[in-house]
Amino acid sequence: MHTVCGPVFHCYACPLALFGCPIGVIAQFSALHLFPYFAVGLLVAFGVMIGSLVCGWMCPFGLLQDVAAKVPAPRFKVPRWMGHFRYVVLIGTVLAVPYFFGEGHPLFICRICPAGGLEKALPDVVSAAVAAIFFTIRPWCRILCPLGAIFGFFNRFSLFTLDLKEHQCTQCGRCRTLCSYGVQPDKTPNADNCLRCLECTRCGPGALKPATLLDETTELSDQKSDVNAS
Repeated sequence: MHTVCGPVFHCYACPLALFGCPIGVIAQFSALHLFPYFAVGLLVAFGVMIGSLVCGWMCPFGLLQDVAAKVPAPRFKVPRWMGHFRYVVLIGTVLAVPYFFGEGHPLFICRICPAGGLEKALPDVVSAAVAAIFFTIRPWCRILCPLGAIFGFFNRFSLFTLDLKEHQCTQCGRCRTLCSYGVQPDKTPNADNCLRCLECTRCGPGALKPATLLDETTELSDQKSDVNAS
């Protein structure tokens, strides 16, 4: 089954892995100068359907970081702009480095991947990853994950969406307090750096709710009908 990739970030070198890593597949195909139709098609399909909901609810490496965040420790805040580094990692270590230098380059994504380091017990990578995840909430997901960059790109267009009812929002700011990732849900609920953990929907007034684009289309149709009826 390792020849078929799944939609989540993990290392297929792990004996317990059921599927291949989509990022690893894309990087290896880039090194071979081939286009990974299945891997790209899979990621686009999941991105269009649910965006980074994959990151918040399906990713095993994200779960590992969430467990580490439960350990009492001082936390360092990550500036929102650092989330753009995910696209640098995607373009650089997943696409450009393999394409021009092959799999043997030290910056090839599989050589510096913390998921692979943890699952294959690489001491240097493990030490850096452990140090980061205990002192920052989901540092890999927020700053460096190339898969998160792909899914985050689809957040504004995916069928699954976070619906902000501005007329119900009291501007209390609690949604920002609930968000551990520096997103401003009351301004940009479907931002590309949102991991869709859905914690912000617990803000209270009911202004933020999970929805689909079909729900929004139905609501707009109902509003037009009400206007025409009046």
